[in-house]
Amino acid sequence: MLKLLMLIVFQSTASANLVGLAAVMESFIAPSRRFIARRRLPSRFPSRIRSLTSLASHLPNIQDNAATSFPSTPQNLTEKIVQQHAIGIPHGKFVQSGDYVALRPFRCMTHDNSWPVAMKFTSIGATKIHNPNQLVMTLDHDVQNRSEINMRKYRNIEAFAMKHGVEFYPAGHGVGHQVLIDEGHAWPGTLVVASDSHATTYGGLGCLGHPLVRTDAASIWVTGQSWWRIPPVAKVTFTGTLPKGVTGKDAIIALCGVFNNGEVQNHAIEFTGSDETMRSLSIDERLTIANMTTEWGALSGLFPIDSLLQSWLRSKATEYAMYQPSSRAAARYNHKRLDELFTNPTAADEGCRYAKHLTLDLSTLAPYVAGPNSVKVATPLFELEPRLIKIDRAYIISCTNGRRSDIAAAAKVFKDAAKENKGVIPKIADHVNLYIAAASLSEQRAAEDQGDWQALIEAGAQPLASGCGPCIGLGIGLLEPGEVGISASNRNFKGRMGAANADAYLASPEVVAASALAGKITGPGWYERPAEWAGVVGNAVTPAEEPIKELSVEDALSNVIGKLDSIIEAGLASTPVTPVAPATSTSVSRAPTSPDGSLQNVPHGFPETISGEIVFCDADWISTDGIYPGKFTYQDDVTKEKMAEVCMSNYDPAFSGIARHGDILVAGDNFGCGSSREQAATALLASGIRLVVATSFNSTFERNAVNNALLCLEAPHLVNQLREAFTASDDLRTRRTGWTLQWDAHKGIVTVRKDVSSPGWSFHVPELSPNVQEIIACGGLENWVRNSIV
Repeated sequence: MLKLLMLIVFQSTASANLVGLAAVMESFIAPSRRFIARRRLPSRFPSRIRSLTSLASHLPNIQDNAATSFPSTPQNLTEKIVQQHAIGIPHGKFVQSGDYVALRPFRCMTHDNSWPVAMKFTSIGATKIHNPNQLVMTLDHDVQNRSEINMRKYRNIEAFAMKHGVEFYPAGHGVGHQVLIDEGHAWPGTLVVASDSHATTYGGLGCLGHPLVRTDAASIWVTGQSWWRIPPVAKVTFTGTLPKGVTGKDAIIALCGVFNNGEVQNHAIEFTGSDETMRSLSIDERLTIANMTTEWGALSGLFPIDSLLQSWLRSKATEYAMYQPSSRAAARYNHKRLDELFTNPTAADEGCRYAKHLTLDLSTLAPYVAGPNSVKVATPLFELEPRLIKIDRAYIISCTNGRRSDIAAAAKVFKDAAKENKGVIPKIADHVNLYIAAASLSEQRAAEDQGDWQALIEAGAQPLASGCGPCIGLGIGLLEPGEVGISASNRNFKGRMGAANADAYLASPEVVAASALAGKITGPGWYERPAEWAGVVGNAVTPAEEPIKELSVEDALSNVIGKLDSIIEAGLASTPVTPVAPATSTSVSRAPTSPDGSLQNVPHGFPETISGEIVFCDADWISTDGIYPGKFTYQDDVTKEKMAEVCMSNYDPAFSGIARHGDILVAGDNFGCGSSREQAATALLASGIRLVVATSFNSTFERNAVNNALLCLEAPHLVNQLREAFTASDDLRTRRTGWTLQWDAHKGIVTVRKDVSSPGWSFHVPELSPNVQEIIACGGLENWVRNSIV
């Protein structure tokens, strides 16, 4: 609760700023008044927190003295769904991209990380889940691990869920995202969050899904609420229809490869098109596309709530009514509820604003393959086939392409080949291992009923428990050094699915099946390339008006906490507040420089300067898999020494031997993309790195960084200078540059020197706010809160 109070945000409209702040504050305070009352506030408890409860008591007064009238504002689908889940929004206020809002998500899902979240929950003194019906816990990531340590963790999670009345799904039931779909938790028009980056999957059902981090999940457990800054929204318009033999997986791989210059980085996406075009994309294909919007760099990916979705939902409701009428899913998937949903389905308004417009002509697509080792490298299959790329392992798995239709498409490859083999299902190539795992147990049973699961087994596939498994680099079937694999999953980051020196490709289930059968990357031959084919047709346009200004998570902390006292004072006087101008050019919390240029007082434990030698990792899109290997992510007993040893090892195995305590890491664009694992931040800290400088950061990584007191600074010009000075003429992935960087966080000056005798050069960045300095000095938000209430 107290942790969330730090993250309260105010609206950008000056006349309504105070109303929004006060209402949001009350929404956070009210659910946990008893939680606060049980604790005697010590004298050192920050006055701004005590003032929050005082201000809350003045809410009616404030509401009466502030403007609450807003003009009607067209909203896109993302904004409309956020509006319906926002708390404390003044009457008549229409939320838009750029607004900070307190949210009450419809559902919050945690998986194997439920136990670390539970430990955070108890560490801040919480004893009761605010709303058990809001939470879902699934076990899906390390389901092949039968060690006593993992089994004990699984038992602890189940016991915790049972104690608090939380809906729980054991190992083997399915990947959490598919479970939420199967069970009716990912409902159209709602906002669903998960402590996993592939929460974007729910967008295939018109459900706004976005990832959060462990600390946020613990906060929802305590208060039922979280917060979000509504990101800029990109509109992706599909035209045409998919040719025969081309799938939704090919569409998203093409999008990742064609628009690979950060066009949708840290954006929400809305997919649109004509009725004919959108009906040509099945719900399963929509789920696949939405699932991989996170690999594209986006925060969410929404499809419309349309007639095709209605038909799919009606089919689900009928299926459950006939075969599982007493199930929990049947209570959610029912025709009465669907009647209510489609009486007035949520849709984007005419004239709503989008930050970017992208188009893709589906009719120009061909089967695509991503890789090796990058989703941004997308190649038409017909260009790869002549290269005769031999494979060692193939995977038809994951929440991306593990549904019944995917398994059916893969099985059809072998069934078609059986027609030329006297009706006998042919075996996969002798040197290939093929692994299959359904997205959920429900989807596996459906595939078994259709005979498709058995066809793959007959062909020589090795079945795995329904779960993440090889997709995240856990369990059997991982790529060995030097091997080549092709998978129907979502990520092929270097080292994610096994050895760092293996090559991983991504493709549709039918291409994976055909490749397993042939022993090399190939397709089933269902696609016929038009003679006049000249490539994919698509474009990206940014509207003429100024795009939404992006701020980091930490900017929100500074903007709110750094000026909270003055806002409270103004609120108690019932006077309007002029909002503080947001900081720019960096990705850590900032406050304006003192008017007289003097240094601000700093808390004990925060250094006056941060300096060190620059260690340069010259790469864009270094993923969290590259920073911290997946095989360690769900081991909760990894020591700091071990974390430091494996830090960045998937990116560069030599990193731990090159980087030293106190170094400053500099990297390229979208640092920390990929999964939402918290250890991507804590492993860098374990290595003695307190500051990371990059061209830009992934939004979710930033959130983890500030929660764990890892400083992040965006400095594109510095990255360009390093690239000019150190050309990629060798194979060094981690380079000791000899350059030093000193950041005077209080003056807001960064000084870089090429050597000790160099005068160097400096550039200004806004100051770090004293409040965030206090958080950093305490070692992060969790410790800050603990120190405040102990």
